[in-house]
Amino acid sequence: MQGSTLEKQQIEEKVTLVANNSWPNIHQNVVTDFNANVSSPFMEESAFIHPFAIVIGNCYIGEKVFVAPTAVCRGDEGTPIHIGPFSNLQDGVVLHGLETTFNGKNIDERRFSITGERLLGNDSRFDNGYSVFVGQNSSLAHGVLIHGPAYVGNNTFVGMESMVFDAKLGNNVAVGVASTITGAVEVADNKFVPPGSVITTQEQADALPERIGTDYENINSAVIHVNEKFAEGYGKLGISERESLMEEEMLETSRSSP
Repeated sequence: MQGSTLEKQQIEEKVTLVANNSWPNIHQNVVTDFNANVSSPFMEESAFIHPFAIVIGNCYIGEKVFVAPTAVCRGDEGTPIHIGPFSNLQDGVVLHGLETTFNGKNIDERRFSITGERLLGNDSRFDNGYSVFVGQNSSLAHGVLIHGPAYVGNNTFVGMESMVFDAKLGNNVAVGVASTITGAVEVADNKFVPPGSVITTQEQADALPERIGTDYENINSAVIHVNEKFAEGYGKLGISERESLMEEEMLETSRSSP
């Protein structure tokens, strides 16, 4: 009887942790020689972070952002990471960045300004810059990797299993599935990256077609609508409590018999 009471108390404690955004999947970073600051994630109240997603360190999650199961925002090396309002991180998305400082010294071109300019370490704006910046109303589809230094503008869609590293995507861009964009390139506003593209030079980026008229022309508006409704609905559903009980059940079944 005592054991059952203790187990019930442990479950209730876990439920309380999740309800208070203190679930172990949301926590501060550690101090290192490339990051002397300890930060906890900041999430707007209307955002939804699934209990099986991970948010660590200097990550900002904006209004009505939906962070799906197994998505990761890890602001412990390159910092900070910013996700603007009404954007979404779908299942398996990873946000991380190369170190932006080392032993107290800023590293050139490892952060972007809020308007998408690459910043030198001695730029007065560097301290307020971003290792990874994702604007508002943007969608990062299943399995996307955004690795800083990286910038994704507003109303931009990044298709499944695509990678953006050391690159900038402008506003209203659509990236087709399984594409790679890297090499310090900048993709201009309203461009389309066809599925399977490998963009490693500015010449390739400049030659990209316009988004209007492609199969991806209106994809982001539909995806934003769906994920905004997910953020609203799951936030009211009490999924956190259900997942904490689910984890307890998984722990019970994994324990060896005496």
